Amino acid sequence: MKQIKISDVTLCDVKNNLSFKQKLEIARKLERLGVDAIELSEIGLSKADTLLVRTISSFVNNSVISVAATASPESVDRAAEALSSAAHPRIRIELPMSSSVMEYSLHKKQEKMLVYVREMVEKAKTLCDDVEFTALDATRAEEDFLKEAIRIAVEAGATKITVCDDAAILLPDDFADFVQKMTEGIDAQTGVQCSDKNHVATAAAVLAVKAGADSVKTAVSGEVTPLRDFAAILNTLKENYGFSTNIRATELHRVIDQIEWTISGKTNTVAREIVDNGVKLNINDTIDTIRDMVEKLGYDLSDEDVKKVYEEFRRIARKKTVGVKELDAIVASTALQVPATYALENFVINSGNIITASAQVTLNKDGKSVTGISVGDGPIDAAFNALDQIIGRHFELDDFNIQTVTQEKEAMGNALVRLRTGGKLYSGTGLSTDIIGASIRAYINAVNKIVYEEE
Repeated sequence: MKQIKISDVTLCDVKNNLSFKQKLEIARKLERLGVDAIELSEIGLSKADTLLVRTISSFVNNSVISVAATASPESVDRAAEALSSAAHPRIRIELPMSSSVMEYSLHKKQEKMLVYVREMVEKAKTLCDDVEFTALDATRAEEDFLKEAIRIAVEAGATKITVCDDAAILLPDDFADFVQKMTEGIDAQTGVQCSDKNHVATAAAVLAVKAGADSVKTAVSGEVTPLRDFAAILNTLKENYGFSTNIRATELHRVIDQIEWTISGKTNTVAREIVDNGVKLNINDTIDTIRDMVEKLGYDLSDEDVKKVYEEFRRIARKKTVGVKELDAIVASTALQVPATYALENFVINSGNIITASAQVTLNKDGKSVTGISVGDGPIDAAFNALDQIIGRHFELDDFNIQTVTQEKEAMGNALVRLRTGGKLYSGTGLSTDIIGASIRAYINAVNKIVYEEE
């Protein structure tokens, strides 16, 4: 049985206007589905790019995290730095091979491009054991030049070679023959990336695999081989052709649907209608019940995040029953977060119309309790001042608002806090049955993101 590796490029699609949290959620779903590698775009100068890679690396332990490098040797350094905490890092040297594209984008002709291929791959190899050379626009390159570029990349240390038909100029059988010819005799894993412009990318990928390719780049959405179709076809063909993948076939359609909902900005309205029928959860409900409800809402959480959601659910359920909308808010505010440097232990607020508001807040940091006491212009201002005292620095409060999740008497409050530091904004959310508790949790959530990025 030949094991076909699947590298997913969904998070590289610039057309997907996804938030930080959505990208993290998609990465975790792809890993749970069994994707072998999750590909990310080149690291720019923004710290947010590095933070995204590091955060995904902290949550993804089984799939390879692959980061592109193209623009300069410095882009290799940035990729290596971002991948420093990944369990399975890969640096992906993506370079155009057609004369028109490489002269336009990198201002290099063939001779200098071959030197650049060697330079980039060798540099990446000194920083990461797993290096991929991706020959972009390969089907429009001069064959002798492309073959030499691939030879040099392997000689320089590339462990994987990917040949791309970005322009979709070859029919599936011709593309399979082309890949076999260009990668014949090389000592490296071979892969393909096929454009779906003509809606034959899946066929091209399958025939390339039949011709000897070891891996295929796919996407949930975009213009490359669709993950859903390719994985389903290989699962159907496995008995007759001896192909297999790590994709969990029984979860394929459900997880892909969830990712598509995330990308489109829609929610799983059908699932929500199923559970949003007056269901009320209470303190006696088990973690398995909560897991089942969360899945029906369209979330696919890790065991760790389910545990976090359950703990937060129990905190709320001690005071009131919890409905579907409230459980949805608990997931949004609790799961898929950065590691918590600070965690709330307790708080005491004193406020009234004849006294100055004061707050005593205790946080846990590195297993130790730290308490801050402060006054302020109202209870929330006093609480934020106490938090600043504990943390040892003051953050500019850019925005703050509170909304109720539900409308009944014991409604839950969902607070949003935006803090500004170093010219950048960091948002945090908090959930509680009282607005002060929600506000404190939101502030801590934002601070944890600041600390995580700075570290």
